[in-house]
Amino acid sequence: MNYISQIVEYIRKAQELASKHGIRNLLQPGMVKELIIADILGHEVHRTKHEPDAWDPNDPSKKFEYLTCFERGTFQLDRMFKSPAGKRAKSLERITRNLSIYCAVFEEKSPLNVIKIYKIGVQVFLREVERQLDASRNQISHVGITVRWCEKNGEVVYNNKTG
Repeated sequence: MNYISQIVEYIRKAQELASKHGIRNLLQPGMVKELIIADILGHEVHRTKHEPDAWDPNDPSKKFEYLTCFERGTFQLDRMFKSPAGKRAKSLERITRNLSIYCAVFEEKSPLNVIKIYKIGVQVFLREVERQLDASRNQISHVGITVRWCEKNGEVVYNNKTG
């Protein structure tokens, strides 16, 4: 069996296991990293898009959003509306529906390894997102949150940095 066949076989097995737990598409964007973060934090993951990324298995009303980036990257919220007001409110629900926002930094050389996870309060995160939207000249923006901002405004809840 060549390496491509082996990779495909492992992916098929992983999808089979995921399907048994309600995850229809393991390879949908972000799902694998969401599973990795949820495993570290003891959360349960949502099976579909357009929902919070995870929730507390002991209290499903406690919902969480996950953002990821590599070591020298920026966390990003795509397609956030500055206006009109209704679309802005709907965009901001991606933040306000949650108990906390978690920003996970992944290792570039080993992209399934988490280096750090920051927990950010929803109101603190919301203020920064609104500040960026207000400053934007575009109706639709990508909001970027730096690792440095997370260091200053969040709490490290996982640290796996070696060396």
